[in-house]
Amino acid sequence: MHRLREELVRRLRRLLRTGVPIVQCAVAAGLAWFVAKNVVGHPLPFFAPTAAVISLGVSLGQRMRRSLELVVGVSIGIGVGDLLISVIGTGSWQIALVVALAMSTAVLLDSGVVIVLQAASSSVLVATLLPPASEGGLTRMVDAAIGGLVGFVVATLLPANPLTVAHRNGRLVLGALADALRGVAGAVARQDPEMAGDVLANARKSQRLVEEFRKALETGQEIARFAPIRWRRRGDLERYDNAAAPIDRALRNTRVLARRALAALRDGDPEPRPLPALLEELAGAVVLLRDELASGVDPLQTREAARSVAKKSTVEMLGEGDFSMQVVVLQVRSIAVDLLQATGLSRTEATAALPPLHPEAQRERDS
Repeated sequence: MHRLREELVRRLRRLLRTGVPIVQCAVAAGLAWFVAKNVVGHPLPFFAPTAAVISLGVSLGQRMRRSLELVVGVSIGIGVGDLLISVIGTGSWQIALVVALAMSTAVLLDSGVVIVLQAASSSVLVATLLPPASEGGLTRMVDAAIGGLVGFVVATLLPANPLTVAHRNGRLVLGALADALRGVAGAVARQDPEMAGDVLANARKSQRLVEEFRKALETGQEIARFAPIRWRRRGDLERYDNAAAPIDRALRNTRVLARRALAALRDGDPEPRPLPALLEELAGAVVLLRDELASGVDPLQTREAARSVAKKSTVEMLGEGDFSMQVVVLQVRSIAVDLLQATGLSRTEATAALPPLHPEAQRERDS
């Protein structure tokens, strides 16, 4: 019963997360039928609600450009299917010919994969379930256009919150980064190569989270650009967008750090004594970045925490380990720079926080 309740709660939460897209599809379908039937005067505008739902995306997360592509594909498939089936009839070879010509038309229009596939599926629908109407293919193409336009308007007037998915994916990405840094810190402190190997294996899976994070930001930016009631979210999304590329680099550098730490531990290299604490401090800066981005504030605390780590990653630490550990220390410096850039600093401003690798030469220049 406990597992059943947990599963029920999980499914209800998933339903609540998709509540806005479901309402969008329902409203768009009903409104598209009403407009096509009662305003335009089409007696059975089947493709109007169909195109409206398609334009909002079957996965409930399609971007607006993809929605327009889907509607174009529907229109091509309907047009080609209606014109040909009205002449050659319905059958196996007729369906094959209609699909081939609909897809070829989409390709000749220099269309993407989405339009080509949608043209094929729509032509099959016309050729099998909905034989040509007496008023011809133009009516159905108009219905598809009405549905697409209604879907676009509904998505603009009843938009999802563009920050919801950004927050969720941002937490996952930054959580993976913080976990990897803490994991390397623990492995180094315990001199445990097996633990370092597990950390590296998990870190290598994090790129998928980065890609999902970028897609979430693209979707959110399109909503904020087209939906007037979401314009005020642009600043929060911009903070996420500015941080996305540096976070990606920080994850890549952390994978290099984990790989070199694993090599050093296998070889029995001595680690710089301050290194585990420095990695923990770096993970803390990542958690600060996650919380400040989610709160919609400028990540100033993160900036100070990352700057503190950068100042402590001194050249003296390089002398306490062999090559692999030296690479680990250098990666700490790189990750600190990545986090400083994620807070809005330029690369020049971020690297200025690092202590010089050759302090003697720096002192000579300063004197």
